[in-house]
Amino acid sequence: MLDPDPTVFFVEVQFQEDDLIYHRLFAELFVFLQQNPEFTNWQAVVIFPSKSLEPEDVGVYSLLLESDQVQRFYLNELEQVQPFSVVIGLMQLIVASKKRTPARARELLAQVEQQSLPFPSSTIIELLETTMVYKFPLLSRQEIAEMLGLAESIKETRVYQEGLEIGLEKGHDQGREQEGQTLVLKLLSRKVGQLPPKLESQIKTLSLDKLEELAEALLDFSTLDDLSAWLQNNKPGQ
Repeated sequence: MLDPDPTVFFVEVQFQEDDLIYHRLFAELFVFLQQNPEFTNWQAVVIFPSKSLEPEDVGVYSLLLESDQVQRFYLNELEQVQPFSVVIGLMQLIVASKKRTPARARELLAQVEQQSLPFPSSTIIELLETTMVYKFPLLSRQEIAEMLGLAESIKETRVYQEGLEIGLEKGHDQGREQEGQTLVLKLLSRKVGQLPPKLESQIKTLSLDKLEELAEALLDFSTLDDLSAWLQNNKPGQ
């Protein structure tokens, strides 16, 4: 049965300075709503590592940012936020270590089951899956589902179904490598900006193991120089 009041979530994770972040976020948000009128409600979450990276001048978006439909979080302040909420739990999942992430995700699911939420549990599963895909870009969605104990439930989420439709759910190494390249390139463009063709070509020559190492290392990158240095130290054959 369809949710009588479906809600779509927009999550923007911003780790570099961008004075136009809110222009882009709300432009994409309202274009999506225009193209998908079945969604009658929306929520936006914007995540910064610290308040210093948020634009000082929010211009025409001040009323939207002050509304209940937009929540802004600063990762260096998360530990101070109480009581527990689903959104806070998801933010903590983003900054959790890779080793700790699977257990933390399962803990979050258990807490969700004990709470009365204003939106369907399938929404939380979808947000969780999206977070895990970005933290483990070389794992298939089925592997992530099994990691969380959601092998069946996760197949019903929009993210899983869309991934299946575009052929990302492949069982051979070539398919996983292509998916890994796509996700790593997307994460890098978010982290350090548009990549020069030369660097992009170098990334496409990396093995699955090296792509996984890069996916973890890029969390500490702040400039293209960091990426260049990493690629220099991780040339094929080294």
